[in-house]
Amino acid sequence: VQLQASGGGLVQTGGSLRLSCTASGRTFSSYDMGWFRQAPGKEREFVAAISRRGVYTYYTDSVKGRFTISRDNAKNTVYLQMNSLKPEDTAVYYCAAARSSLSGSSWYRPRGYDYWGQGTQVTVSS
Repeated sequence: VQLQASGGGLVQTGGSLRLSCTASGRTFSSYDMGWFRQAPGKEREFVAAISRRGVYTYYTDSVKGRFTISRDNAKNTVYLQMNSLKPEDTAVYYCAAARSSLSGSSWYRPRGYDYWGQGTQVTVSS
């Protein structure tokens, strides 16, 4: 599967952005999906994830209450709505897809995912 992320940009503190990640193919609903981010000089870190039917969602603590992950399987797209953005949210955001059903800590680790999009830059100015 190929993933195409979009929706990044420059926004002021407190602003909002919605990221989208569209997948090729007809088996999108067979993949658990995740969003990760990587700031300059830092490791890639987990942001949010959603199960293949959208029943379960997971968030890193720093974005709980501000970010919402969702998916539309009919459109082969996963979204990340980001509200109340902070300068520390600045990073390149990557979407990722996992073939196997994720469980436990595998939701939160890059190695649990098999396919990655190209990344979209999010910059939050103070």
